[in-house]
Amino acid sequence: MRAIVASPSTPRYLWTAAAGRVRKDAGWGPGGIFQLRDDVSAPSTPVGGGWVRLRPELSGVCGSDLGLAHAKISFVLSALYRSPRMIPGHEIVAVVADAGPESALSVGERVVVDPLLSCAQRGFDPRCAQCRADRPHLCERLDEPGRIGCLAPAIGFVEPLGGGWGEELVAHESQCRRVGDIPSHRAVLAEPAAIGLHAALRWQRSGDRVVVIGPGTIGLLVTAALRMLHPDLSITVVSPGAFGDAQARSVGADRTIPPGAGVVTTLADQDGGRVLRPRMTRVPLLERGVDAVFDCVGSTDTIDLATHILRPRGTLVLIGAAGRQTADWSLVWHRELHVNGAAFYAPEPDLGRHTFDQVVEWLSDPSYPVDGLVTHVYDLDDWTQALATASAGPAAQAVKVTLRPNSSVPLVGRSVAL
Repeated sequence: MRAIVASPSTPRYLWTAAAGRVRKDAGWGPGGIFQLRDDVSAPSTPVGGGWVRLRPELSGVCGSDLGLAHAKISFVLSALYRSPRMIPGHEIVAVVADAGPESALSVGERVVVDPLLSCAQRGFDPRCAQCRADRPHLCERLDEPGRIGCLAPAIGFVEPLGGGWGEELVAHESQCRRVGDIPSHRAVLAEPAAIGLHAALRWQRSGDRVVVIGPGTIGLLVTAALRMLHPDLSITVVSPGAFGDAQARSVGADRTIPPGAGVVTTLADQDGGRVLRPRMTRVPLLERGVDAVFDCVGSTDTIDLATHILRPRGTLVLIGAAGRQTADWSLVWHRELHVNGAAFYAPEPDLGRHTFDQVVEWLSDPSYPVDGLVTHVYDLDDWTQALATASAGPAAQAVKVTLRPNSSVPLVGRSVAL
């Protein structure tokens, strides 16, 4: 079959990542780790029942895919992400191509995929403590292959099961959610939308003002989730330009503010509060700050900004897959701030259901305002352009860039121009 294959264990790539000498096209240029191949073996079905074969309609290009492409990876996480070769693509809407006689799914049904491979899919019994506590996203046995026969935390990070950047993949039926006739350009957002919802739920609401930093896919979906959960919440998005501003307002932001130290003074001017100016730092402090900040960038500058605008005992939620950063954490102690991480999705006690189940319901509801987020669709042959466009982001008027691995699998709903 045809698929894009990545080999992140190649010595040249590891040296590039370790040295920090990163080219713009480190992943797909000459000597890069990605290749489009026509001779990839079809995904293998693990032992045990419940596995189905899928043909993707669309598959998203994620920030973690770009992190891999640009050799910006966390070496701590290499303890878990150990596959020598992988077929990327974990944001997937697909059609069931084959299912066993005992499967709850039927050939031809459309599904989205929760890509996480925890104890349930690996066939471990008894399950680990985290899985028993209904936290499969924190599974303690990601470094053990079990019945899937490979080391990876999720579909899209391993070759034997395939991924969304190939013509076929294999998933367990427990990972699949039916999406009926939800349009392809909405359904493909299920995985990042689940991340956005899980992140929004990492804040136990105690106040009325929040700031979201970053108008990329995850930042926009965090904003959309906050608006769905809290219709009366005041949501400000820190956005660097007109394109991001328009996107942020389309998903529910009340206002946008350009990044930088001016965020502090703008919040003070608009909402009240005093601005304190330390003598030896360039970012001022906001007294009477906001109740929560959702940082979807995770850089030194955004972490510093977040801690400077939070009120005492406010909450900082760090979202995504950032690596090592140097930041001034002194206000975490001095203001007793709460810092929460968020990267995945799970059964949600506050909802009484899994994150994926909630976002599938939202995606079927036209009032969930995400129609404009898929901005580009590329055929598999144009994968280098897809990565370049996704890397350019707002400069290319891009939010969610997607690949279409199977031209014979029809898209549902409106089309997005290539």
